[in-house]
Formats: sequence, structure tokens, C-alpha cells
Amino acid sequence: MNFHVLTLFPEMVISGLNHSITGRALKNGQITLDAVDIRAYAQNKSARVDDYPYGGGAGMVMQAEPIYLAYEDMTREMEPKPRVIYVTPQGSVFNQTMAEELSQESDLIFLCGHYEGVDERVLEEIVTDHVSIGDYVLTGGELPVMVMIDAISRLVPGVLNNQDSAEYESFYGNLLEYPQYTRPVEFHGKKVPDVLLSGHHGNVDRWRREQSLRRTLERRPDLLEGADLSKEDLKYLRSLGYEEES
Repeated sequence: MNFHVLTLFPEMVISGLNHSITGRALKNGQITLDAVDIRAYAQNKSARVDDYPYGGGAGMVMQAEPIYLAYEDMTREMEPKPRVIYVTPQGSVFNQTMAEELSQESDLIFLCGHYEGVDERVLEEIVTDHVSIGDYVLTGGELPVMVMIDAISRLVPGVLNNQDSAEYESFYGNLLEYPQYTRPVEFHGKKVPDVLLSGHHGNVDRWRREQSLRRTLERRPDLLEGADLSKEDLKYLRSLGYEEES
């Protein structure tokens, strides 16, 4: 899986992803990361890549030309052209389903905006996907891009030591993950549930499924609408007061 990032701060992206699981995946060659400085394509001596917006208004707007030149250079040898994801609060909200879809691509390009935004014309030229990580505004696109690359990388075969890890984490199957415990057996008067100490795998699996259903109902009931629920799951949820939407 090859990640390409168009940014004003390539060192921020590289440094942020060169740790933990993504850092190990980069070292092992399971993913690659190419962060390109848009300023290197500025057509002026001061390497300026922004200007005042037409029509007036506060702030500055990133110019189309340096972004397009950086994109052209990046994709010169790529056929077909990869998807280009522009990080913007106006985009579709990133979620696990989207991460799974994007993990099937061999190459992905991310465009990080700054200031008051990016000249619309270059977005129309190169961007295929407008994506947001939430309904709030950040200084730039670098942090959201790192969030997305981290989430997508975990789904690339070989990145996680235990492939099952990606399948049973939060949001797998639209359900939140069950509670986790480790040693000691008792902490501040709170004990590990007996079922986890029983060694009975069937009972453990059933407990974990029920806890996952309970936690989703309590914390993110909106996820249940898209969850793959069995008759047993629905029976358990109804015992907790869940009412299916008609």
C-alpha cells in the first residue's frame, strides 16, 4: 500500500507516522509514505503558495498552480491515476467502512489544505474524494491525513502482528469492542469477570459478544442500524430495552 501526501509540512506527516504500528509497517515495507512539499512547486522566489481570495474576505487561499504541478509530478508514472482525497470539513465523514474500502487501493493521494482553503479549480481538476474526520475545523489537513493513514494501514495484510486484531476491534461489524482486562485479577477492589478466567472459550465468546452489543447500545446506538445482528443478538438487545426502528 503506497500513501502519497501533498502538504506544506511533509516533515510533520513523516514524523507523525514513523512510530508504533505505522512506523513498523514502513520499516518492513508493508506500506510506503511519500510526503511532498507543495512549496517546492511555487513559481516565485519567495516560495509563496497562497494569495488573497477574490471577492474579499478574511484569510488566504492556497493557489491552484503549485498544487497541480506537485500532483502532475507525483503521478507522472502512475497509470491509472490514483484516487485523490482532499481533507475538508465539507466532505463525507470518515469511518471504518471507508477505511476498509480505501485499504483495497494500491495507491492513495491525500491533499492537505491550509489557510482558508484551496482554489476550487484545482480541486475540480484532481480530487476524487472529499473526506472529513468530524464536524470541526483544524488548522490544516495533516492531522486528519495521519488519522486516516493510520486507520487504513491497520487493514493492510501483514501490518498487524495478529490479523485477527483488525477483525475484532471497535467498529468491526458496526459494533463497539467488548471490555478488555489483563493482570492483576483485582485492581482497586474491581475483579476481572469470572467468565474470562474460566477457560471456557464458548462462554468467553458469548460474553464478549453480549458486552459488545451492550456497549454499542449504551454508547453508540446509531451503529446498531447498520450492524449484522443475529436472532440471538436481537433477543439479547431487546432484553436490554432495545427497540428496532420500523
